[in-house]
Amino acid sequence: MAEVKWTVKADRLFDKYVLNAFLEYGQKTSKKWMTERIAFANRVATHPESYTLEPLLADRKRKYRSCQILGRFKIVYYYAKSSEIVHIVDIWDMLMNPENLQQRIK
Repeated sequence: MAEVKWTVKADRLFDKYVLNAFLEYGQKTSKKWMTERIAFANRVATHPESYTLEPLLADRKRKYRSCQILGRFKIVYYYAKSSEIVHIVDIWDMLMNPENLQQRIK
Protein backbone atom coordinates (compact mmCIF):
# COMPACT_ATOMS: atom_id res chain seq x y z
CA MET A 1 0.00 0.00 0.00
CA ALA A 2 1.39 3.38 -1.02
CA GLU A 3 1.59 6.42 1.23
CA VAL A 4 -0.34 9.48 0.00
CA LYS A 5 1.32 12.87 0.54
CA TRP A 6 -0.20 16.20 -0.37
CA THR A 7 2.04 19.13 -1.20
CA VAL A 8 1.34 22.28 0.80
CA LYS A 9 0.10 23.97 -2.38
CA ALA A 10 -2.35 21.18 -3.23
CA ASP A 11 -3.60 20.94 0.34
CA ARG A 12 -4.22 24.70 0.52
CA LEU A 13 -6.03 24.68 -2.83
CA PHE A 14 -8.22 21.84 -1.63
CA ASP A 15 -9.07 23.72 1.57
CA LYS A 16 -9.84 26.85 -0.47
CA TYR A 17 -12.20 24.93 -2.77
CA VAL A 18 -13.95 23.29 0.20
CA LEU A 19 -14.44 26.66 1.89
CA ASN A 20 -15.77 28.21 -1.33
CA ALA A 21 -18.12 25.27 -1.79
CA PHE A 22 -19.40 25.70 1.74
CA LEU A 23 -19.91 29.46 1.37
CA GLU A 24 -21.57 29.27 -2.05
CA TYR A 25 -23.49 25.99 -1.92
CA GLY A 26 -23.65 24.88 1.70
CA GLN A 27 -22.58 22.05 3.93
CA LYS A 28 -23.78 19.24 1.68
CA THR A 29 -21.47 20.29 -1.17
CA SER A 30 -18.46 20.78 1.11
CA LYS A 31 -19.05 17.30 2.56
CA LYS A 32 -19.09 15.95 -1.00
CA TRP A 33 -15.61 17.42 -1.50
CA MET A 34 -14.37 15.64 1.62
CA THR A 35 -15.96 12.35 0.56
CA GLU A 36 -14.29 12.62 -2.86
CA ARG A 37 -10.90 13.28 -1.22
CA ILE A 38 -11.18 10.23 1.02
CA ALA A 39 -12.31 7.98 -1.85
CA PHE A 40 -9.46 9.23 -4.04
CA ALA A 41 -6.84 8.74 -1.30
CA ASN A 42 -8.07 5.21 -0.60
CA ARG A 43 -7.94 4.24 -4.26
CA VAL A 44 -4.48 5.64 -5.02
CA ALA A 45 -3.08 4.16 -1.82
CA THR A 46 -4.05 0.67 -2.99
CA HIS A 47 -3.80 1.19 -6.78
CA PRO A 48 -1.50 4.17 -7.43
CA GLU A 49 -1.43 3.76 -11.21
CA SER A 50 -5.16 3.19 -11.67
CA TYR A 51 -5.94 6.67 -12.99
CA THR A 52 -5.02 7.79 -16.49
CA LEU A 53 -1.92 9.71 -17.44
CA GLU A 54 -2.55 13.45 -17.69
CA PRO A 55 -2.28 14.32 -21.42
CA LEU A 56 -1.39 17.97 -20.74
CA LEU A 57 1.72 16.82 -18.88
CA ALA A 58 2.75 13.96 -21.16
CA ASP A 59 6.04 15.63 -22.12
CA ARG A 60 7.29 15.66 -18.51
CA LYS A 61 9.92 13.39 -17.01
CA ARG A 62 7.52 12.19 -14.31
CA LYS A 63 4.36 10.33 -15.25
CA TYR A 64 1.65 12.62 -13.95
CA ARG A 65 -1.80 11.16 -13.55
CA SER A 66 -5.10 12.83 -12.80
CA CYS A 67 -8.43 12.02 -11.26
CA GLN A 68 -11.49 14.05 -12.15
CA ILE A 69 -13.70 14.94 -9.20
CA LEU A 70 -16.97 16.78 -8.91
CA GLY A 71 -17.25 17.22 -12.66
CA ARG A 72 -14.78 20.02 -13.27
CA PHE A 73 -11.73 19.52 -11.08
CA LYS A 74 -8.70 17.27 -11.48
CA ILE A 75 -6.41 16.06 -8.75
CA VAL A 76 -2.96 15.80 -10.33
CA TYR A 77 -0.39 13.44 -8.86
CA TYR A 78 2.59 11.23 -9.60
CA TYR A 79 3.65 7.92 -8.09
CA ALA A 80 7.22 7.31 -6.95
CA LYS A 81 7.53 3.52 -7.16
CA SER A 82 10.90 3.37 -5.43
CA SER A 83 9.56 4.95 -2.24
CA GLU A 84 5.93 3.89 -2.74
CA ILE A 85 4.67 7.43 -2.25
CA VAL A 86 1.85 9.10 -4.17
CA HIS A 87 2.60 12.83 -4.40
CA ILE A 88 -0.49 15.01 -4.87
CA VAL A 89 0.85 18.13 -6.58
CA ASP A 90 -2.13 20.18 -7.71
CA ILE A 91 -5.88 20.53 -8.00
CA TRP A 92 -6.82 22.03 -11.30
CA ASP A 93 -10.11 23.70 -12.16
CA MET A 94 -10.73 22.54 -15.73
CA LEU A 95 -12.49 25.80 -16.57
CA MET A 96 -9.07 27.43 -16.49
CA ASN A 97 -6.78 27.66 -19.50
CA PRO A 98 -4.90 24.33 -19.96
CA GLU A 99 -1.63 26.23 -20.26
CA ASN A 100 -2.05 27.26 -16.63
CA LEU A 101 -1.70 23.64 -15.53
CA GLN A 102 1.46 23.20 -17.57
CA GLN A 103 2.94 26.34 -16.04
CA ARG A 104 1.92 25.51 -12.48
CA ILE A 105 3.57 22.09 -12.49
CA LYS A 106 7.26 22.29 -13.22
